[in-house]
Amino acid sequence: MATCTRTVWKVLSGYQKQLLSSGGPTYTAVLQPAPRNLPIRTFAAVKALKKDKKDNAKTEEKKEKRIIDDKDRHKPYGKTAWVPVDDVYVKRFYPRTIHSAADSIDMLKRFQKLDFTPANQPVYIDLRLDMKLEKKKKIDPFVSTVHLPHPFRTEMNKVLVFTEDSTQAKVAQENGAAFVGGVELIQPILDDEISADFYVAVPDILPKILPLKNKLRKKFPKSKRGTVSNNLPKTLDLFKMGHEYLVESDCYIRTQIATLDMSSEQILTNLQTILSDICSHRPASLGPFIERAIMTSQTSEAIWFRTEDILPEAAPAKEE
Repeated sequence: MATCTRTVWKVLSGYQKQLLSSGGPTYTAVLQPAPRNLPIRTFAAVKALKKDKKDNAKTEEKKEKRIIDDKDRHKPYGKTAWVPVDDVYVKRFYPRTIHSAADSIDMLKRFQKLDFTPANQPVYIDLRLDMKLEKKKKIDPFVSTVHLPHPFRTEMNKVLVFTEDSTQAKVAQENGAAFVGGVELIQPILDDEISADFYVAVPDILPKILPLKNKLRKKFPKSKRGTVSNNLPKTLDLFKMGHEYLVESDCYIRTQIATLDMSSEQILTNLQTILSDICSHRPASLGPFIERAIMTSQTSEAIWFRTEDILPEAAPAKEE
């Protein structure tokens, strides 16, 4: 009896489900999955705190380099001693020896005699400059010509003068100009038929020789270099026997100052003249212009020397 009753209820429940499904819309698409029970967040997200720029600037301040004063130490920092005791030693264990300019010249002369090298070999200097100015400005690399008290070149430089004035042309020829002319010299220079060590021009002719700017490049007449002037005798006197040097690689000067067969006094005078001219390109109130100075000959080793001994002292500032 119980079994029959359960069977009847199953039939009736199935019939009821069929009636309910027949009355509603039919779906032919794939059945969608049952929605999942997503977790409910009962707290708010923490906002990211913005760091102030001022705080970052304080934390990112660059640490200043610590300057170590070795004057009161019994030995320099990181070295073995101030001066080596033996004649043979490892250089990196001792501070570099910096000689005076006069001693450096005498050492080069001794090296020449010991090595049996030519006595008329050139003497060079290698300088590193501090090109900084006030307010984060820098000095532009410059070119300068100086008249040495004791010239080491036997031949005069060839100087070409651009001028269309007959009077100025005559003055230039009388003062040793190799070539003198006007616009007619442009084509021979472009064709490499005429060349000179220095090119000088009067101000009036500058606009007419602009086609030579790409050809001459650094040798093109400029007022900054002193190659544009109406005073031709003085200009020719400078450039005929003048010595030219320039700043390379932003802060280095490498130039010849003399030959080793000259006397020590003559070499020292030439050195002092060049260093004084170099230091004139930067105000003395900003401190030393030359950071490092090396002297060498064509066959000798390099000698570090001090420039403070031969440079003129800067005048003290007047107190108002």
